[in-house]
Amino acid sequence: MGEKVLVTGSTGFIGSRMVEALVRQGVSVRVLLRPESLSSVRSSASGAVEEFRGGYDDAEALGRAVTGVGKIIHLAGVTRAVDEEGYIAGNVRPVENLLRAVTRCNPQLERFLLVSSLAAAGPASSPSPGVRESDPPEPVSMYGRSKLLGEAAAKRLAGGVPLTIVRPPAVYGPGDRDILEVFRMMQKSFLVSAGDSRKQRFSMVHVDDLVEGMLLALRSVEAAGQTYFITSPRPFGWDEVIEAARPVLGFRRILRIDLPSPIVFGLGTILDAVAGLTGSPALISRDKACELTQAYWTCSPEKAADELGFTAPTPLGEGVADTLRWYKAKGWL
Repeated sequence: MGEKVLVTGSTGFIGSRMVEALVRQGVSVRVLLRPESLSSVRSSASGAVEEFRGGYDDAEALGRAVTGVGKIIHLAGVTRAVDEEGYIAGNVRPVENLLRAVTRCNPQLERFLLVSSLAAAGPASSPSPGVRESDPPEPVSMYGRSKLLGEAAAKRLAGGVPLTIVRPPAVYGPGDRDILEVFRMMQKSFLVSAGDSRKQRFSMVHVDDLVEGMLLALRSVEAAGQTYFITSPRPFGWDEVIEAARPVLGFRRILRIDLPSPIVFGLGTILDAVAGLTGSPALISRDKACELTQAYWTCSPEKAADELGFTAPTPLGEGVADTLRWYKAKGWL
C-alpha cells in the first residue's frame, strides 16, 4: 500500500499547492474540509483526492478523517481574528482535537507535521542569521502566541506519534493574496510601509520551495521531534523586492511612504474599534501593528540545510516574476 496523507487547510494558498505536489508524486491524499466550506479540492488526477467533511470540534468526524492515513500535514489555521479567543479557536484547539483523534483512532501514525509560523518565534534582534530554532520564542502578537501555543499543545498531546514542526516566514507565490496588495501599490508607482522600510529585512520563501521543504521534513526519520525554519537562504530588503518586480510591472520610480510606528498603532486602535462593532477582524489592528513595525523578521536556514538537505532554490527575481505573471493571467493585476 502506498503513502496516504491527510492534509488540513487544503483549500488555502499553501494547502492547495501541497495537495497538487502530493498528487503529482502519486501519493494518496485525503483532505479535511469544514462542513460550511463551499470549496472543493480539484486535482488533475481523477479520484486522487478523497474528501472528508467535519468540524474541528466534531470528535467523530475527526476520528474518521485520521483513520487509515500514514501521515498528517496540519496546515489549517487563522491569521486574523477579532480577539485572542479567536486565535486560540483557530490555531490551538484544532491541533489538540486532531491529536486526540489520532490517539483514539490511529496511534500508529507515522508522522504529524504541524505547520506553525516564524511569528511563533518572534522577530530577530539582527538581520543575519536571524532567529534560530534553539532561541527562546518571543512572539510579539496574539497570532504568534497562538501559533506557539499550538506547538506546545502538539508536543503535549503527540505521545508516541512522531511530531515535526515547521515555521515558515513570509510565503509568496501564485495564489497568495497578502503580498498581492503590495504589488498592486507598486503597479501604481508607490509603496506604503509600516516602520522604517529602508532598515527592514525579512525572510521569504516561494510557496513551491516551502512545499518541497515540508515534504522533506515529513519524510525524514531524523526530523521526528524537531522544529525547522523553512526559509530563503538569506534575508531580503524592500529594495530587492522592488527591483524584482520592476521588469514585469514596468514602473520607473516608486514613491515610498513610511508610516511612523505611532501612526500605525493609532490606525490600529481605530480599526480595532470598528472590528469590535462589526465582529470582523481588522486588516490592521494594534496587535498586527506589533508585527508590521518590526525591523527584522528573519530566521536562519542552517538547521534545515544541515539536517534535511534543504535550500530554497527559487531566486527572488524568478519567484516574483513568476508570481506577477500569474496574477496578470488571472486578472488580479
